[in-house]
Amino acid sequence: MHEPVLQLDDRDNVLIALTDLNSGESVPFGGQKYVLVSRVPAKHKFATQDFATGEPVVMYGVMVGKAVGPIRCGEVITPQNVQHQAAPYTENSAPFQWRAPDVSKWRSKSFLGYHRLDGQVGTRNYWLVIPLVFCENGNLQVLKQAFEEELGFARSQVYRRQVAELVQMYREGREHEISGHSFGNSSSSANAQTKLFTNIEGIKFLMHEGGCGGTREDSDNLCALLAGYIHHPNVAGATVLSLGCQNAQTAVLIEELHRRDPQFAKPLCIFDQQQSGSESKLLSDAIRSTFLGFIQADTISRAPAPLSKLSVGLKCGGSDGFSGISANPALGHVADTLAALGSRGILAEFPELCGVEQDFINRAARPEIGARFIHLMRDYAARAKAVRSGFEMNPSPGNIRDGLVTDAMKSAGAAKKGGTSPVTAVLDYPEYSTEPGLNLLCTPGNDVECVTAQVAAGANIVLFTTGLGTPTGNPVAPVMKISTNSALAHRMADIIDFDAGGIISGEMTIAQAGGALLEEMLRVASGQLKTKAEILGQDDFIPWKRGVSL
Repeated sequence: MHEPVLQLDDRDNVLIALTDLNSGESVPFGGQKYVLVSRVPAKHKFATQDFATGEPVVMYGVMVGKAVGPIRCGEVITPQNVQHQAAPYTENSAPFQWRAPDVSKWRSKSFLGYHRLDGQVGTRNYWLVIPLVFCENGNLQVLKQAFEEELGFARSQVYRRQVAELVQMYREGREHEISGHSFGNSSSSANAQTKLFTNIEGIKFLMHEGGCGGTREDSDNLCALLAGYIHHPNVAGATVLSLGCQNAQTAVLIEELHRRDPQFAKPLCIFDQQQSGSESKLLSDAIRSTFLGFIQADTISRAPAPLSKLSVGLKCGGSDGFSGISANPALGHVADTLAALGSRGILAEFPELCGVEQDFINRAARPEIGARFIHLMRDYAARAKAVRSGFEMNPSPGNIRDGLVTDAMKSAGAAKKGGTSPVTAVLDYPEYSTEPGLNLLCTPGNDVECVTAQVAAGANIVLFTTGLGTPTGNPVAPVMKISTNSALAHRMADIIDFDAGGIISGEMTIAQAGGALLEEMLRVASGQLKTKAEILGQDDFIPWKRGVSL
């Protein structure tokens, strides 16, 4: 590490500690020496000037807060001395000029994917089983147990064997040995049973708690979200279970499917319990039709596809003070490379774009794109206020503990995932992405709700940065975890796929990390490598109930 601190923009009036700094320590930077008047933990910031009450705190060249009282030069920035404040934003009419990176080395690259009739290309080949309403979750569980175990898709039984071993010890009167007893490798997920269908990589069950009893907006959005999953390139076909009387009607689902693909031709098996009669008949018919669908889905195999067929979700979760200077900029490098190749990047988490709206407005490819972004941001902010919340409440206790003390500060770093390319589309939840380039998708920052929506918008792979560690995955799209620091990569190696901590230590540049990440991503997209989330069976799926989540 060359210096103990970092300045991100010459307009900033704070410095970031790259290592723990002690009170009284003299820190040289930019020809000056700053004497610290408080301890500054790694990832946190300290003032490079004296602040009066109300003065703006600037980081990444933008305002990220205001002093709530006097702050001394060399004092650590905390929630007690700085509060969230974001700069206002307006429409922009000036054309945006972008100098695309040199992508000549990537133009001849390809990945091995599943080519669908509608022109999309998948990175996985799954069959879905979907309930239109929570009333069918019980039937979903029955199908899950039957299909996963008999078709060789079930996870390892190691945990079940561990419980059986504990039961046996207790029955033998050996309970005193339990606390010190060691078991086999519980992290293994290998299943010894041979798969019957070699080209189908799994059957996924999208259990949820919606479909009825909420607002009609929620049920309509749920149908659109589920339509996005069925239409998704990683999906070969689907079985849908309906009760019959719920708000989320089959007709709404079909309408949303045809909105995404008027020529929709995937195998789709729909069963209505109130029309089927007995539950046993419903389940028997669903099993028979699903099995026939498997036979059809198994006929497709991987074939080369250009990188322009990739649609990549750009996400961060469990962020820390290094997120915006290591892993997120590395994702930005990948996003710019893919944009230049005609791929799609999907950047979401609107509460975590608070304070950097003007940059994205200025980057809009057309004025109406920027105007829609303004409308959705203001509408979201108003919905949050209506339930006595607000974007300023977005940072979690873990974010704050690791240096992200305001939402605007968190947002300024989170926005780095979007790179520098033009914004070619702004999507409302749960719309589907079709425009090449950087798309902005209105979602919460909530990890699972956001990834659930990004995949419903067509992301066939998700890049997910984390500084604190999170096991979030998705049933349909592989989710790659990128650590912002090497300590996390070593401590939680079972969930991290790529370590961007070398950027902090000076061992690699952002461009080098981004290039290596893209190479690794192509291996995942081609099925040559499974993500840690896939190995651990992290099939997280939570539809967003609009307006009650950040």
